[in-house]
Amino acid sequence: MAGSVTDVQRDYRASIGHFATGVAVVTASGPDGHAGMTTNAVSSLSLDPILLLVCFDNTSRTLPVVRASRRFAVNVLRAGDEELAAVFASKRVPEEKFAAVTHNVDHGVPVLDDALAWFVCDVHELLPGGDHTIAVGRVERFDHDPAGEPLLWFRGGYAHIDPSDLAQR
Repeated sequence: MAGSVTDVQRDYRASIGHFATGVAVVTASGPDGHAGMTTNAVSSLSLDPILLLVCFDNTSRTLPVVRASRRFAVNVLRAGDEELAAVFASKRVPEEKFAAVTHNVDHGVPVLDDALAWFVCDVHELLPGGDHTIAVGRVERFDHDPAGEPLLWFRGGYAHIDPSDLAQR
C-alpha cells in the first residue's frame, strides 16, 4: 500500500527519536499571506557564511511559499509552547495558525514575538532529500533571549531541561 510506513521506517523513527532536538516554527510569507509549520529538522550549517538548514516534507503547504518568496524564518520555541507547536503542526488554515500567536514581520517574513530565538533567512539553496526538500538559508537577521528555556522533542514527545543540570563552562 502506497504511503504506509514499513517496519524499518518505524524502527528508524524510534531510533532517531533518541536524538533530542529543539522545536521550531518555520514561517514564510507570500502573495496569499503567511504560512508556517512546526519542525525539529533544523540545524546550524556554517559560520562563514552563516547558514542554517531546514528540512521540509515535500507535501508541506509552507514549502511552496518558501520556494516562491525565497525567504523564511526559524522561530525556536520555548518550554511551555507545546500548544503553539501543535497549532503549527496541524492542518489548520494559515490565518488560524497566525491568529494563535502575536508576531511581527522582519525582512518580509513573520517572526513570532515570544520566540526563544529567531533567524530570518534568504534561501541560499534548495536540495532534494528523499521525501523532503532541504532548504539552506543564509541568515540575514537573528536574536535570542539569553534567559529562556527551550522546548525539546525526545522519543516522540515534548521534553524540558532543568538549567541547573547544565554543565558549567
